[in-house]
Amino acid sequence: MTPDQLIELKSNPKFRAHLVKFVALHCFRNTKLENLHAGKSPSSRTGDYSDVKVVTPYGEIPWTEVSRFNDDEMKELMIDVVNQTDRYLGAILVTKKGEEVVETLKMYDPVPNWNDPDWYDRITLEEVDQLDELIKKLKAKVR
Repeated sequence: MTPDQLIELKSNPKFRAHLVKFVALHCFRNTKLENLHAGKSPSSRTGDYSDVKVVTPYGEIPWTEVSRFNDDEMKELMIDVVNQTDRYLGAILVTKKGEEVVETLKMYDPVPNWNDPDWYDRITLEEVDQLDELIKKLKAKVR
């Protein structure tokens, strides 16, 4: 990614949405999440899943209380997401092909059927304060 592309990314919400969706697709959606997503999903007559239960040898668990991932699956997913994100961002930020990907994303939405991100127009003061807290925590870890 060139300095000019970075400047444009900051000021062009359509381009930024395309890049964010590209990263979400390749660094989260197309990861081990697919394996966790595979299989059968329950149906609900009520629509809120209050009528669905998981039967275990130790009793029934209401669907609304069931953890969808165990700790090992979550760890495996997050390792994969971090590795995929590093791989894609590294390629985008430092290679000539990355510059070409960025140029293409200016005009091409990789997943046009997905919603565009909407946080930027709705960020609250509380969320900005949370960023301040995050920065403080990160700086404290460095010391």
